[in-house]
Amino acid sequence: MDLLADLEARGLVQDSTDRDALRARINEGPVGLYYGCDPSADSLHVGNLIGLIVLRRFADAGHNAIALAGGATGMIGDPGGRSRERNLLDAATLARNNERIAGQIERISRVRLVDNLDWTGPVTLLDFLRDVGKHANVNQMISRESVKARLESENGISFTEFSYQLLQANDYWHLFTTHGVELQIGGSDQWGNLLAGVDLIRRADGGHVHAFTWPLVLRSDGKKFGKSEEGAVWLAADRTSPYQFFQYWMNVPDADVERFLLQLTLLPVEEAQAVAAAHLQAPNKRDGQRRLAREVTTLVHGPAATAAAEEASAILFGGSPAGASQQALEFLAGEVPTSSFAPGADLAHALAATPLASSLSDARRTIAQGAAYVNGEPAREDRPLSEADLLHGRWLVLRRGKRTYHLLDAAAR
Repeated sequence: MDLLADLEARGLVQDSTDRDALRARINEGPVGLYYGCDPSADSLHVGNLIGLIVLRRFADAGHNAIALAGGATGMIGDPGGRSRERNLLDAATLARNNERIAGQIERISRVRLVDNLDWTGPVTLLDFLRDVGKHANVNQMISRESVKARLESENGISFTEFSYQLLQANDYWHLFTTHGVELQIGGSDQWGNLLAGVDLIRRADGGHVHAFTWPLVLRSDGKKFGKSEEGAVWLAADRTSPYQFFQYWMNVPDADVERFLLQLTLLPVEEAQAVAAAHLQAPNKRDGQRRLAREVTTLVHGPAATAAAEEASAILFGGSPAGASQQALEFLAGEVPTSSFAPGADLAHALAATPLASSLSDARRTIAQGAAYVNGEPAREDRPLSEADLLHGRWLVLRRGKRTYHLLDAAAR
């Protein structure tokens, strides 16, 4: 398979060094390549997902794909896409962040992981200036779009962030000499940094290497999926739950379904296009969004979490929780109000103790009207709630009307 052609068909090649030479090198045989992530937060986000998936595609095709965790570059901060200086994190925070994102990188990309702090940390300033700085052309560095934008802003740019591209270039040089890496990949906002690495290797080693970028993944409002953006979609389950993650993809606009299926899943191009085409025949069924949500959530959180997220979603849209998995109920508990379960209390008192009823008389009226549900079943009359009502020995799901839920949790007693 022509892997570069496949990526082009997915809209995943924007800028590149010599395209014909790049294609020839990839088709020639296994190529070493890398993609880097900085630990400026304790989780990666959807904006990083394309890079991890592209690495996975190269690895699955037999190439030597490497993911880089930026323990060193994370201490500096990339000026790209930022209007002001980043607040620098302390070493302990960066180490914790790096450990967290390393697990995400390995789970999703399934490739070898390296940390640039391992080779950058021991380097002295004089060594860096002598070995890397002497090959850097300041005119070229200033001409990079990310640097130009900062130079023209009211905040300017510090020498610290100005030097970022040299640190990233040094990473490429190190991986070129130690791991035979000949290709660096990244989002389009990284193009200047990628070129700095290509140029450093040419000047310092006489090597001919490659780089390409993909368009940034944008939200429907045109903003980046970034750490600093409001409503960031995180890859860590404790920052964006698998349920919320699944629902995010269920709610993407119809116009984005095909693009996201092509770029954010491992589906073959033809299958992604077929799913999108079928979706457009009956968009009200949301089959395209459902397939997208399943594929992306499975990649990030695994098949069990995807199934549980889908179960929880079905419950919240009126389905019965009676046969739901334990994980689905755990997800549900994270999405709806929850309080402790008191065995022996009757249903009316239980409802009145929650926001589902404003008073005991309101609770009894709700039951009499057939609008109260226990574990998805309509309650025809007031009755005691017992341990036997608990799902998986822990939860009881109360509902008023079609969509208003409250969970009682026996473990919260």
